[in-house]
Amino acid sequence: MTSLSASANLGLSVLRRIELETLYRVGEILSRSLDFRQTSQEVLSALDQHAGMSRSLVTVLDPESGDLVVNAVSGEDEREDDAHTSVRYQAGEGLLGLILEEKCTVALPKIGDDPRFLDRLGIYDRRLPFIAAPISLGGTLQGVLAVQPNAPDDGLLDERTRFVEMVANLIGQSVRLSLDIEQEKKTLADERDSLRRTVRHQYGFDNIIGHSAPMRRVFDQVRMVSKWNTTVLLRGETGTGKELIANAIHYHSPRSRGSYVRLNCASLPENLLESELFGHEKGAFTGAVSARRGRFETADGGTLFLDEIGEISPAFQAKLLRVLQEGELERVGGSQTLKVDVRVIAATHRDLEAAVDEGSFREDLYYRLNVMPILLPPLRERPEDVPDLAHFLTQRLAVTQGRKLTLSDAAIRRLSQYGWPGNVRELENCLERAAVMSESGQIDAELIRIGRVRESVASKPAAFDPHPAAAPANSSIGMSSVASAGEPELGLDERARVIAALEQAGWVQARAARLLNMTPRQIAYRILTLNIEVKKI
Repeated sequence: MTSLSASANLGLSVLRRIELETLYRVGEILSRSLDFRQTSQEVLSALDQHAGMSRSLVTVLDPESGDLVVNAVSGEDEREDDAHTSVRYQAGEGLLGLILEEKCTVALPKIGDDPRFLDRLGIYDRRLPFIAAPISLGGTLQGVLAVQPNAPDDGLLDERTRFVEMVANLIGQSVRLSLDIEQEKKTLADERDSLRRTVRHQYGFDNIIGHSAPMRRVFDQVRMVSKWNTTVLLRGETGTGKELIANAIHYHSPRSRGSYVRLNCASLPENLLESELFGHEKGAFTGAVSARRGRFETADGGTLFLDEIGEISPAFQAKLLRVLQEGELERVGGSQTLKVDVRVIAATHRDLEAAVDEGSFREDLYYRLNVMPILLPPLRERPEDVPDLAHFLTQRLAVTQGRKLTLSDAAIRRLSQYGWPGNVRELENCLERAAVMSESGQIDAELIRIGRVRESVASKPAAFDPHPAAAPANSSIGMSSVASAGEPELGLDERARVIAALEQAGWVQARAARLLNMTPRQIAYRILTLNIEVKKI
């Protein structure tokens, strides 16, 4: 009896040492990854290699059906498409279903002797013991760990059962963390998808108002170019909506999941512009206390919108050309060449062709940018869009001011008769000024103050710059009509105004420029762009 007791104690001591080492291995495995399927498979491998339990499985609770679903089976490669993962157990169904129903551990000296054994997986030996413990956390069942020792019962079944329960408790912590992470990922993915839908709608074509033929042509071009990674050059006067079009191109392109980075090139001096676009290394200049990524690196895999591209200096143009051609850059103060994959959308209101002729804009950069030019028409060339734009902008102002705003028919007519040299931006400012002046929320024609409003120091009645208006080209007007301080006659476009000033000045451009408060260079540019035939008198 003494020798038998000593032998049993020796066996228990060896078993506990093995179990302790196995628990250490299991803890290491569970701390390495949040992929529960992968860690479950590794835990079962550890039980096989170190604890002599080669027939084991892990099931998890399906929160929707309440069934136990097989998650991992020992000896199987998790990458294989095995049939065991489709096996389910309902409450009270078989030994695992008993644990689901009663939430208690099951330990059998010989599994084949129990009539509840279903042998669905076909991996167990009916002559060997069987231990199954609930995987739970805080009293809530998360799954079941079921194992089978490789040898017949040696009287240490209770010790092995306690060990299996400890492993199940460790797995329970991992299950809860994994479930929390998965739920957090799902929540974040739902929020991301919702934000993408919102942004796509916000920057979609529905928010770009225009039913006129010129705008329909722009929309067609944008839809075609959005599919590809082609460089786009947006051209048009200030206030025509170039940034809105750039937004629409990005959010309707395959790069919409990537970053969308914007920069106004005219807002920074050249030395800061280089650091902003290319980034800098620590110590590259005074104040560079750490390395910083530039806009190109931030936009890698996405889109970079460079507004006012015509304002950059010739020296910086050469550096920008390299990035556009080679997709390579170096940070300021650095020597490492970085590769970037960026789709560039540029915008300008300048006459780049004239700038190339003058030598202020590199010809090779011009051709690199001008791959897909899109010309945005000024508002005066699409007057039929003014009513829709006015209503849209008024409703946006109503949201900002938190009240209802309406436009009268007379106000719409007055807005439609004006040339809008400041384009949509001027229209928006005009409507905001009218909304501020309206106490009732009704915007009538008398609240529409058109032109450049100048208030004198003595608080005289507002006067209007006649710059936007002119009489028709075939009419004769006096000096007072061109340079009047009063409100301009509505319905006169810029071309007619320039022609009228030229006729008044006897077609002397310098004199006509003074009438229009322009420089000779400005009026010469307008004569060229407006296709005005100069008369020689």
